[in-house]
Amino acid sequence: MLRWFRDNTTVGALATDNLISRATGYRYIDEGIAVLAAQVPDLHEVLEQARHTPDGFLVLDGKLFPSDRCAEPGPTGRSDLWCNGHKRHHGGTVQFLADAIGEPLWVSDVEPGSTSDITAARIHVLPLLHKVTAEGLVVLADLGYDGAGVGARSPIKHPPEVDEYRWDADNRSHNLLLRSLRCVGERAMTVFTGRWRVLHHTAMSPSKIGVIVQEVLTLTVTDKNR
Repeated sequence: MLRWFRDNTTVGALATDNLISRATGYRYIDEGIAVLAAQVPDLHEVLEQARHTPDGFLVLDGKLFPSDRCAEPGPTGRSDLWCNGHKRHHGGTVQFLADAIGEPLWVSDVEPGSTSDITAARIHVLPLLHKVTAEGLVVLADLGYDGAGVGARSPIKHPPEVDEYRWDADNRSHNLLLRSLRCVGERAMTVFTGRWRVLHHTAMSPSKIGVIVQEVLTLTVTDKNR
């Protein structure tokens, strides 16, 4: 399991090294994923712990994890459901929460790559986030979460008809401060992809990306505690 997560070693090579069949190798991988899935941090617990942390804030963001092309028609029937038009790549979108120093705390289930960050957040994060942020928790996000409500603080959009240097100084200062704080928390996904090469590209079904990322979170937290 560790070789598969850390080095993205093929299941065929793992099966050969351990003198087992390829089918048994896949079964071992699935069993290992099931064991780690039971230890994934719960969103409610993460938010409650963050709420009682003095002078702390959370960073909310999304990440597209690439996978093999999966031909599945989208809602309109014209586009590919798992294709992200902005990144021009196939994969799954996962929402995550990180602390102020960039340590990952929680990751969501996967949504198809065509799903925007704000839509995925409304499915997995914002309903519970609205309740907790009303009690003093600060959550920072980027412009992709504009319109999220009280659940996330995002930058103020710059009016296209107004010159940047003539824009209100308070709004520019607000955006500069928010981005400088949020950029540190966004290193959480760099920690994931830097340590666990299985996230560089998934050859399995893209619907399993969420489970794989959650297992990576469990391994990262275990490694940190150790």
